[in-house]
Amino acid sequence: MMKTLLGGMSPRQFLEEYWQKKPLLVRQAVPGFTGVVSRDELFDLACDADVESRYVRYLPDTPGSEWVLERGPQTRGRLRGKRQPWTVLVQGLNLWSPAGDALLHQFDFIPQARLDDLMVSYAVDGGGVGPHFDNYDVFLLQGIGKRRWQIADQEDRSLVEDAPLRILKNFQPAHDWVLEPGDMLYLPPHWAHNGTAIGECTTYSIGFRSPTAQELGAEFLGWMQERICLDGLYADPDLTLQENSAEIGPKMIDQIENMLSAIRWSRKDVTEFIGEYLTEPKAHIFFDPPEKPLSRKRFETAVNKHGYALDARTLLLWSETGFYLNGEPVEFDPADHPALADLAHRRKLERGQTLSASFLDLLHQWHEDGFAHPSSDHD
Repeated sequence: MMKTLLGGMSPRQFLEEYWQKKPLLVRQAVPGFTGVVSRDELFDLACDADVESRYVRYLPDTPGSEWVLERGPQTRGRLRGKRQPWTVLVQGLNLWSPAGDALLHQFDFIPQARLDDLMVSYAVDGGGVGPHFDNYDVFLLQGIGKRRWQIADQEDRSLVEDAPLRILKNFQPAHDWVLEPGDMLYLPPHWAHNGTAIGECTTYSIGFRSPTAQELGAEFLGWMQERICLDGLYADPDLTLQENSAEIGPKMIDQIENMLSAIRWSRKDVTEFIGEYLTEPKAHIFFDPPEKPLSRKRFETAVNKHGYALDARTLLLWSETGFYLNGEPVEFDPADHPALADLAHRRKLERGQTLSASFLDLLHQWHEDGFAHPSSDHD
């Protein structure tokens, strides 16, 4: 797929010339592509309380209330509407569809630490979510049907007031294309875009994580709170009488400033935080340990015969300080580093690979936790 995915260019060339620089339209990026789930499967997911979904309807004849947003779970009745244009969006399709997970990881030429999820939108004729911009990169891959995309690199990002969605008030499209099944459009952050269904259609969106500095700062300080240990106790044996008892005196401020100046962090702290933060599962994600885990011996036989795969919900990343799995650091034998790095990169191990006993022990623990599975149990 990679030969066509980026229109014949290499991932290196794409990163150098397009990534976070300018849009790219690729005709037949995935030849013959019509999606990874059927309409009925998509609707089933949208109606599932465990799946994040949104329903968007456009009411052009209702001034001031043109856009309607309904968060899931959806209802079948809502998904049969025909009077006004509407669309339904299902987030995290990669968590519920093995084919969706495989599609998402076709984009691993971008570091997995930046990869977020696969979203699918289904729309009837005229449906869409309005002109808007995102703070992250996105690949828009057309499934069934056609969608018209209008895009612009405009400075005016003012929004419609009181709308339930971030709708641009003054959208001025500069490019206008119709995408057919298998076509793909890449957009850097902040490019304004508006997608409108031409008949029934689905679009698969591959999105990327772009946390704000404020979010990173708040999360890091929360992470540090559990790890700092400051010595000392506030004391003022040289306390003198104040004219005004309600004043917070400069000596008190000086002492507390000095106590707080002991808070320090290192590159190691930052690196460990990033590993745990980026692999922390989203709040709605839970793991299901197998009802009857394989014994250590049967597990080894199964892995040798069928291979091994990380669960679609599992995040395994590594850095200079080690490996991180689902928000926690991994304890491992340093000799297993190459095998762990290979598993993190490819998210699976082929059958028949030579694996150390310590590595198999670790993989077996992940099997018991529901984080990964012998391939025959997972595929």
